[in-house]
Amino acid sequence: EVELVESGAVSVQAGGSLRLSCKVSGISFPGRELGWYRQLRRNECELVSTINGADGYGSTWYIDSVKGRFTISQDTAKNTIYLEMNRLKPDDTAVYYCAINPDVEEADECTDLREVRGQGTQVTVSS
Repeated sequence: EVELVESGAVSVQAGGSLRLSCKVSGISFPGRELGWYRQLRRNECELVSTINGADGYGSTWYIDSVKGRFTISQDTAKNTIYLEMNRLKPDDTAVYYCAINPDVEEADECTDLREVRGQGTQVTVSS
């Protein structure tokens, strides 16, 4: 059984930084594409970032709104992926979900996506 366990809920003021983590178990970690979605509000789920462990380079991708502020990384020894978030804005407030093989960029509800396996982490950024 594949399981993704994310770090707990966090709150921060605008301009601050956070790091989310997601431990993956039940699958072979190297060689997978992994990523993070976020549920901004009802009917607004978006793919935030991906890291491609299958291409041998760990290529990364970011949605435009987080480029230059967020960094995705992975620790294959710990079967864990991270999302380092800097210069956070109130618009980043969302429930963040880690995912396996993310290939959908937008959806109404993140929890409806088969790629999403984690329980979600509430991130709140106050102004």
